[in-house]
Amino acid sequence: MARQLGDRATGFLSYFARHKTIANLLLVMMILLGVAAAPNMRAQFFPDVVVESVTVSVGWDGAGAEDADAAIVQVLEPALLAVEGVESSDATSREGRASINLDFEPGWDMSRAADDVQAAVDSVSNLPSEADDPNVRRDAWRDRVTDVVITGPVGVDQLARFADEFTGRLFAEGVTRTTIRGIAASETIVEVTSLSLIRHDITMREISDAIAAEAEANPAGDVGGTSRVRAGVAKRDADDIAAIVLRSEPDGSKLTVGDVGTVYVEGVDRERAYFVGENPAISIRVDRSARGDAIDMQRTVEEVAADMTLGLPPGVSIDLI
Repeated sequence: MARQLGDRATGFLSYFARHKTIANLLLVMMILLGVAAAPNMRAQFFPDVVVESVTVSVGWDGAGAEDADAAIVQVLEPALLAVEGVESSDATSREGRASINLDFEPGWDMSRAADDVQAAVDSVSNLPSEADDPNVRRDAWRDRVTDVVITGPVGVDQLARFADEFTGRLFAEGVTRTTIRGIAASETIVEVTSLSLIRHDITMREISDAIAAEAEANPAGDVGGTSRVRAGVAKRDADDIAAIVLRSEPDGSKLTVGDVGTVYVEGVDRERAYFVGENPAISIRVDRSARGDAIDMQRTVEEVAADMTLGLPPGVSIDLI
Protein backbone atom coordinates (compact mmCIF):
# COMPACT_ATOMS: atom_id res chain seq x y z
CA MET A 1 0.00 0.00 0.00
CA ALA A 2 1.52 3.33 -1.05
CA ARG A 3 2.33 5.88 1.62
CA GLN A 4 0.66 9.24 1.21
CA LEU A 5 3.06 12.25 1.09
CA GLY A 6 2.23 15.46 2.80
CA ASP A 7 0.85 18.39 0.94
CA ARG A 8 4.19 20.19 1.08
CA ALA A 9 7.60 18.49 1.21
CA THR A 10 10.29 20.19 3.25
CA GLY A 11 14.06 20.09 3.21
CA PHE A 12 17.08 21.49 1.38
CA LEU A 13 16.64 19.52 -1.85
CA SER A 14 12.91 20.11 -2.00
CA TYR A 15 13.52 23.85 -1.73
CA PHE A 16 15.71 23.81 -4.88
CA ALA A 17 13.20 21.54 -6.60
CA ARG A 18 10.49 24.15 -6.09
CA HIS A 19 12.77 27.13 -6.99
CA LYS A 20 14.58 26.09 -10.16
CA THR A 21 15.89 29.59 -10.83
CA ILE A 22 17.91 29.66 -7.58
CA ALA A 23 19.43 26.26 -8.40
CA ASN A 24 20.50 27.48 -11.83
CA LEU A 25 21.97 30.68 -10.36
CA LEU A 26 23.98 28.64 -7.85
CA LEU A 27 25.29 26.41 -10.64
CA VAL A 28 26.34 29.43 -12.71
CA MET A 29 28.06 30.96 -9.67
CA MET A 30 30.04 27.78 -9.02
CA ILE A 31 31.16 27.65 -12.66
CA LEU A 32 32.29 31.29 -12.57
CA LEU A 33 34.24 30.76 -9.36
CA GLY A 34 35.94 27.70 -10.90
CA VAL A 35 36.90 29.65 -14.02
CA ALA A 36 38.30 32.49 -11.89
CA ALA A 37 40.38 30.08 -9.77
CA ALA A 38 41.72 28.05 -12.72
CA PRO A 39 44.70 30.36 -13.53
CA ASN A 40 45.92 30.04 -9.93
CA MET A 41 45.92 26.24 -9.98
CA ARG A 42 49.36 24.59 -10.25
CA ALA A 43 49.56 21.79 -12.80
CA GLN A 44 52.06 19.01 -13.50
CA PHE A 45 52.19 15.85 -15.55
CA PHE A 46 52.37 13.52 -12.51
CA PRO A 47 51.62 13.94 -8.78
CA ASP A 48 54.49 15.28 -6.68
CA VAL A 49 56.40 12.89 -4.43
CA VAL A 50 58.66 15.32 -2.56
CA VAL A 51 61.43 13.63 -0.55
CA GLU A 52 63.71 16.03 1.31
CA SER A 53 67.25 14.84 2.04
CA VAL A 54 70.57 15.88 3.55
CA THR A 55 73.92 14.53 2.35
CA VAL A 56 77.06 14.18 4.45
CA SER A 57 80.27 13.66 2.46
CA VAL A 58 83.86 13.17 3.64
CA GLY A 59 86.96 13.19 1.47
CA TRP A 60 89.98 11.03 2.33
CA ASP A 61 92.81 11.12 -0.20
CA GLY A 62 94.47 7.77 -0.83
CA ALA A 63 91.88 5.68 1.00
CA GLY A 64 90.23 2.72 -0.69
CA ALA A 65 86.50 2.07 -0.73
CA GLU A 66 86.72 -0.54 2.06
CA ASP A 67 88.78 1.80 4.26
CA ALA A 68 86.32 4.67 3.70
CA ASP A 69 83.39 2.42 4.60
CA ALA A 70 85.01 1.08 7.77
CA ALA A 71 86.50 4.31 9.09
CA ILE A 72 83.90 6.86 7.95
CA VAL A 73 80.52 5.32 7.08
CA GLN A 74 80.45 2.83 9.96
CA VAL A 75 81.41 5.61 12.38
CA LEU A 76 79.09 8.37 11.15
CA GLU A 77 75.98 6.42 10.16
CA PRO A 78 74.85 5.32 13.68
CA ALA A 79 74.97 8.92 14.91
CA LEU A 80 73.11 10.18 11.83
CA LEU A 81 70.36 7.56 12.05
CA ALA A 82 69.62 8.80 15.58
CA VAL A 83 68.68 12.25 14.22
CA GLU A 84 64.97 12.92 14.67
CA GLY A 85 62.92 12.73 11.48
CA VAL A 86 65.29 10.48 9.51
CA GLU A 87 63.28 7.97 7.48
CA SER A 88 66.05 6.11 5.64
CA SER A 89 69.73 6.34 4.73
CA ASP A 90 71.88 5.38 1.77
CA ALA A 91 75.68 5.21 2.08
CA THR A 92 78.23 5.12 -0.75
CA SER A 93 81.96 4.48 -0.42
CA ARG A 94 84.45 4.91 -3.21
CA GLU A 95 88.14 5.55 -3.53
CA GLY A 96 89.00 8.75 -1.69
CA ARG A 97 85.44 9.60 -0.58
CA ALA A 98 82.43 8.43 1.40
CA SER A 99 78.93 9.93 1.48
CA ILE A 100 75.73 9.27 3.40
CA ASN A 101 72.35 10.45 2.10
CA LEU A 102 69.55 10.86 4.68
CA ASP A 103 65.88 10.97 3.62
CA PHE A 104 63.50 12.72 6.03
CA GLU A 105 59.81 12.32 6.70
CA PRO A 106 57.45 14.26 4.37
CA GLY A 107 56.79 17.77 5.62
CA TRP A 108 59.76 17.77 8.02
CA ASP A 109 61.42 21.12 8.79
CA MET A 110 64.56 20.81 6.66
CA SER A 111 66.30 23.82 8.22
CA ARG A 112 66.06 22.09 11.57
CA ALA A 113 67.08 18.79 9.96
CA ALA A 114 70.27 20.30 8.51
CA ASP A 115 71.18 21.78 11.90
CA ASP A 116 70.51 18.46 13.66
CA VAL A 117 72.66 16.57 11.14
CA GLN A 118 75.48 19.08 11.59
CA ALA A 119 75.26 18.68 15.37
CA ALA A 120 75.37 14.88 15.01
CA VAL A 121 78.43 15.11 12.76
CA ASP A 122 80.19 17.46 15.22
CA SER A 123 79.58 14.96 18.02
CA VAL A 124 81.67 12.29 16.24
CA SER A 125 85.32 12.68 17.20
CA ASN A 126 86.94 9.45 16.03
CA LEU A 127 87.13 10.00 12.28
CA PRO A 128 90.54 9.46 10.62
CA SER A 129 92.87 12.40 11.19
CA GLU A 130 93.88 12.36 7.51
CA ALA A 131 90.28 12.75 6.34
CA ASP A 132 88.78 16.11 5.38
CA ASP A 133 86.17 17.78 7.54
CA PRO A 134 82.66 16.38 6.86
CA ASN A 135 80.55 18.48 4.51
CA VAL A 136 76.81 18.69 5.28
CA ARG A 137 74.65 19.71 2.31
CA ARG A 138 70.89 20.05 2.09
CA ASP A 139 69.71 18.65 -1.24
CA ALA A 140 67.13 20.56 -3.26
CA TRP A 141 64.15 18.61 -4.58
CA ARG A 142 63.89 18.65 -8.37
CA ASP A 143 61.49 17.19 -10.90
CA ARG A 144 62.46 16.89 -14.55
CA VAL A 145 60.19 18.84 -16.89
CA THR A 146 61.92 18.22 -20.22
CA ASP A 147 65.28 17.74 -21.95
CA VAL A 148 66.45 20.05 -24.72
CA VAL A 149 68.99 18.96 -27.33
CA ILE A 150 71.00 21.50 -29.34
CA THR A 151 72.80 19.93 -32.30
CA GLY A 152 74.19 20.85 -35.67
CA PRO A 153 77.25 20.82 -37.96
CA VAL A 154 79.29 23.23 -35.80
CA GLY A 155 81.94 22.83 -33.12
CA VAL A 156 81.15 21.87 -29.54
CA ASP A 157 82.47 25.23 -28.31
CA GLN A 158 79.92 26.98 -30.55
CA LEU A 159 77.14 24.71 -29.29
CA ALA A 160 78.21 25.55 -25.73
CA ARG A 161 77.69 29.26 -26.46
CA PHE A 162 74.24 28.50 -27.85
CA ALA A 163 73.46 26.51 -24.70
CA ASP A 164 74.56 29.41 -22.49
CA GLU A 165 72.37 31.80 -24.45
CA PHE A 166 69.41 29.41 -24.26
CA THR A 167 69.68 28.99 -20.48
CA GLY A 168 70.00 32.77 -20.15
CA ARG A 169 66.77 33.26 -22.07
CA LEU A 170 65.04 30.64 -19.92
CA PHE A 171 66.24 32.42 -16.78
CA ALA A 172 64.78 35.69 -18.05
CA GLU A 173 61.43 33.90 -18.46
CA GLY A 174 61.51 32.54 -14.91
CA VAL A 175 62.86 29.03 -15.64
CA THR A 176 65.88 28.97 -13.34
CA ARG A 177 66.72 25.28 -12.80
CA THR A 178 68.69 24.10 -15.80
CA THR A 179 71.67 21.76 -16.19
CA ILE A 180 73.91 21.72 -19.27
CA ARG A 181 75.36 18.29 -20.10
CA GLY A 182 77.87 17.19 -22.70
CA ILE A 183 80.50 19.87 -22.03
CA ALA A 184 83.05 20.66 -19.34
CA ALA A 185 85.20 23.65 -18.56
CA SER A 186 88.45 23.59 -20.52
CA GLU A 187 91.39 22.32 -18.47
CA THR A 188 95.11 22.97 -18.76
CA ILE A 189 97.24 19.89 -18.03
CA VAL A 190 100.92 19.89 -17.03
CA GLU A 191 102.52 16.45 -17.41
CA VAL A 192 105.97 15.83 -15.93
CA THR A 193 107.67 12.43 -16.00
CA SER A 194 109.69 11.03 -13.10
CA LEU A 195 112.77 10.93 -15.32
CA SER A 196 112.43 14.66 -16.02
CA LEU A 197 112.13 15.44 -12.30
CA ILE A 198 115.34 13.52 -11.58
CA ARG A 199 117.20 15.03 -14.55
CA HIS A 200 116.39 18.61 -13.49
CA ASP A 201 116.53 17.94 -9.73
CA ILE A 202 113.12 19.42 -9.04
CA THR A 203 109.95 18.25 -7.30
CA MET A 204 106.29 18.41 -8.26
CA ARG A 205 105.68 20.63 -5.22
CA GLU A 206 108.12 23.23 -6.53
CA ILE A 207 106.47 23.16 -9.96
CA SER A 208 103.00 23.44 -8.41
CA ASP A 209 104.01 26.37 -6.19
CA ALA A 210 105.59 28.23 -9.13
CA ILE A 211 102.46 27.84 -11.27
CA ALA A 212 100.17 28.86 -8.39
CA ALA A 213 102.21 32.01 -7.79
CA GLU A 214 101.90 33.08 -11.44
CA ALA A 215 98.30 32.03 -12.12
CA GLU A 216 96.69 34.91 -10.22
CA ALA A 217 97.21 38.65 -10.19
CA ASN A 218 97.63 40.01 -6.64
CA PRO A 219 95.74 42.99 -5.13
CA ALA A 220 97.93 46.09 -4.85
CA GLY A 221 95.61 48.45 -2.96
CA ASP A 222 92.78 50.92 -3.52
CA VAL A 223 92.82 53.96 -5.79
CA GLY A 224 89.72 55.50 -4.25
CA GLY A 225 86.05 54.75 -4.06
CA THR A 226 85.45 51.26 -5.43
CA SER A 227 88.48 51.19 -7.77
CA ARG A 228 91.27 48.75 -7.00
CA VAL A 229 94.70 48.02 -8.47
CA ARG A 230 96.02 44.51 -9.11
CA ALA A 231 99.70 43.78 -9.63
CA GLY A 232 101.10 41.20 -12.01
CA VAL A 233 99.55 39.30 -14.92
CA ALA A 234 97.40 36.20 -14.46
CA LYS A 235 98.95 33.44 -16.56
CA ARG A 236 96.29 30.96 -17.67
CA ASP A 237 97.11 30.04 -21.29
CA ALA A 238 99.19 26.93 -22.03
CA ASP A 239 102.00 29.00 -23.60
CA ASP A 240 102.11 31.36 -20.61
CA ILE A 241 102.25 28.46 -18.15
CA ALA A 242 104.98 26.74 -20.15
CA ALA A 243 107.03 29.95 -19.96
CA ILE A 244 106.85 30.22 -16.14
CA VAL A 245 110.39 30.26 -14.71
CA LEU A 246 111.12 27.60 -12.10
CA ARG A 247 114.68 28.71 -11.29
CA SER A 248 117.74 30.44 -12.73
CA GLU A 249 120.73 28.25 -13.52
CA PRO A 250 124.37 29.23 -12.64
CA ASP A 251 125.12 29.87 -16.31
CA GLY A 252 122.35 32.48 -16.47
CA SER A 253 119.80 30.31 -18.29
CA LYS A 254 116.29 29.82 -16.93
CA LEU A 255 114.51 26.54 -16.29
CA THR A 256 110.86 26.81 -17.28
CA VAL A 257 107.82 24.58 -16.88
CA GLY A 258 107.99 23.80 -20.59
CA ASP A 259 111.56 22.52 -20.16
CA VAL A 260 110.59 19.87 -17.61
CA GLY A 261 107.13 18.87 -18.80
CA THR A 262 104.41 19.06 -21.42
CA VAL A 263 101.59 21.62 -21.18
CA TYR A 264 98.39 21.16 -23.17
CA VAL A 265 94.71 22.09 -22.98
CA GLU A 266 91.83 19.64 -22.97
CA GLY A 267 88.68 20.97 -24.62
CA VAL A 268 85.08 21.28 -23.49
CA ASP A 269 84.23 17.75 -24.71
CA ARG A 270 86.95 15.95 -22.76
CA GLU A 271 84.70 14.11 -20.26
CA ARG A 272 81.54 13.27 -22.19
CA ALA A 273 80.45 13.76 -25.78
CA TYR A 274 76.92 13.63 -27.22
CA PHE A 275 76.06 13.13 -30.88
CA VAL A 276 72.92 13.19 -33.00
CA GLY A 277 73.94 11.25 -36.07
CA GLU A 278 77.33 12.62 -37.09
CA ASN A 279 76.77 16.05 -35.50
CA PRO A 280 77.90 16.93 -31.96
CA ALA A 281 75.15 17.77 -29.50
CA ILE A 282 74.59 19.32 -26.08
CA SER A 283 71.76 18.39 -23.73
CA ILE A 284 70.02 20.79 -21.34
CA ARG A 285 67.90 19.37 -18.54
CA VAL A 286 65.08 21.59 -17.28
CA ASP A 287 63.80 20.94 -13.75
CA ARG A 288 61.17 22.49 -11.53
CA SER A 289 60.82 22.95 -7.78
CA ALA A 290 57.95 21.56 -5.72
CA ARG A 291 55.99 24.75 -6.43
CA GLY A 292 56.67 24.87 -10.17
CA ASP A 293 54.00 24.39 -12.81
CA ALA A 294 55.33 21.68 -15.14
CA ILE A 295 52.86 22.32 -17.97
CA ASP A 296 53.44 26.07 -17.95
CA MET A 297 57.24 25.59 -17.86
CA GLN A 298 57.04 23.15 -20.78
CA ARG A 299 55.16 25.75 -22.78
CA THR A 300 57.74 28.44 -21.90
CA VAL A 301 60.66 26.22 -22.97
CA GLU A 302 58.92 25.50 -26.29
CA GLU A 303 58.38 29.22 -26.95
CA VAL A 304 61.98 30.14 -26.09
CA ALA A 305 63.30 27.31 -28.29
CA ALA A 306 61.14 28.38 -31.24
CA ASP A 307 62.21 32.02 -30.88
CA MET A 308 65.94 31.23 -30.63
CA THR A 309 65.88 28.77 -33.54
CA LEU A 310 65.11 31.66 -35.91
CA GLY A 311 68.59 33.13 -35.34
CA LEU A 312 70.67 29.95 -35.45
CA PRO A 313 73.00 28.97 -38.33
CA PRO A 314 71.65 26.59 -40.99
CA GLY A 315 71.51 23.01 -39.78
CA VAL A 316 71.53 23.86 -36.07
CA SER A 317 68.34 22.85 -34.28
CA ILE A 318 66.82 22.95 -30.80
CA ASP A 319 64.59 19.97 -30.02
CA LEU A 320 62.61 19.02 -26.92
CA ILE A 321 62.61 15.34 -26.00
